[in-house]
Amino acid sequence: MDFSSYLAICIYFGVLLVIGWFSYNKSANMSEYLLDNRRLGPFATALSAGASDMSGWMLLGVPGAFYASGLANIWMLVGLTIGAYCNYLFLAKRLRVYTEVASDSITIPDFLENRFKDRTKVLRIVSGIFILVFFTLYVSSGIIAGGKTFESFFNLPFYIGAIFTLFIVVFYTFFGGFKAVWITDVFQGSLMFVVLIAIPVVAYLNLDLGEGKSLFGEIINLDKEHLNVFRDQSFWGVLGLISWGLGYFGQPHIIVRFMAIRSSAELKQARRIGIGWMVLGLVGAMMSGFIGFVYFSQQNLALKDAEIVFLKLGETLFHPFFVGVILSAVLSAIMSTVSSQLLVSASSITKDFILAFYKREISNKTQVVIGRYAVVVVAVVATFFAFTSKDTVLGVVGNAWAGFGASFGPVLLFSLYYKKMSAFGALAGMITGGVSVILWIIFGLNEYVYELLPGFIASSIVIFAVSTWGDTIGKMTHEPHQKTIKDEFEKMKERL
Repeated sequence: MDFSSYLAICIYFGVLLVIGWFSYNKSANMSEYLLDNRRLGPFATALSAGASDMSGWMLLGVPGAFYASGLANIWMLVGLTIGAYCNYLFLAKRLRVYTEVASDSITIPDFLENRFKDRTKVLRIVSGIFILVFFTLYVSSGIIAGGKTFESFFNLPFYIGAIFTLFIVVFYTFFGGFKAVWITDVFQGSLMFVVLIAIPVVAYLNLDLGEGKSLFGEIINLDKEHLNVFRDQSFWGVLGLISWGLGYFGQPHIIVRFMAIRSSAELKQARRIGIGWMVLGLVGAMMSGFIGFVYFSQQNLALKDAEIVFLKLGETLFHPFFVGVILSAVLSAIMSTVSSQLLVSASSITKDFILAFYKREISNKTQVVIGRYAVVVVAVVATFFAFTSKDTVLGVVGNAWAGFGASFGPVLLFSLYYKKMSAFGALAGMITGGVSVILWIIFGLNEYVYELLPGFIASSIVIFAVSTWGDTIGKMTHEPHQKTIKDEFEKMKERL
């Protein structure tokens, strides 16, 4: 790589480190460290949610999938776009209002315990366990993507790239908390957007199409099945890909942005910005895969790893300085998601296990210190999984996405819309969703339909059944608290 490429990357890393250090002294208590005291504006909310969502799979996994197998992957993007829109429409505003009504909850386990007045702390423990298990897997996918990026561009061993990626993320998350995370998300989301538009445009202009020829005509000439939306897809396979959108309702690192916005009234504006950013970004990623398929075929070059097609287009077609910017954008996609996931995982360790059961009072400063060191612990464990995983970035993300979507999605939706939902129903639904996903993967049934769909359906059925007919199995809430729950639910509806 040219010196100017390294210069661009050094500038990028420098900005991240400065943001982390700038945010350090601002984190005086857990509410500020985990939610920045609910001060996000609509633009910051939209870009932070988008950047946290679109991890390395957007710049590596999506272009790679369209490069390797074509338009059949469109169903996943359709499902994700619809799911993201519905997440803003049906969950965001109610969750923002209800988390404040329910004792100013600042984490998902906090909300579930306060929403159902669970005196046993079982909801907090179980939800905390699922967060740690699936986020450890999710963070490992980001580390894999970071290792691949450095391996491709710098010819460095995978483990060096992975560790370096992790070091930068841990640094600014450790010191700056949520404030550093959302500021870097806005910076990184803007950078990702520019690169996702620039690469397919420039790559298209460098294609040798000839007079009267089109991109899609060339794709058909190379592989007539590449534009077949049903290529190697069954009905259940298509339904499974569309069901990726259901996962949005249960992703703690995304929905925590809705909890942090300064006013629920600003979520409408955030939705417009966020969905616009997402649609243009996904189209750019998809077109990069298609254009890369034609471009590298014309150059008689075959990529050993389809997931580096986006990187290779940038390396081949751009000035070395902009190559550094492209690499920074790929790292942005990775780091913005990993930092959000580390912070939510740290909040779970701190609030759902240590602070929930430690009997002595702990100062605000000590709580934040515990949260910071929890970031390091999760990062180390995730690194171990990354080094032992042989799956693709998109494959690892898919498993974790399904786990969260099935465990928390139905529980959160029912808790916001179904007044009669019980604590025991929430617990049963959460366990059913998470375990269903794990068993679906273990038995290899995800080859036929994506594991999120059966997990989401099973969880929803169990929640409704147990809350309506089966709560006599075990009362997790004192009877005097039932009126408080109903009052809070009505207060939430009044404030919408």
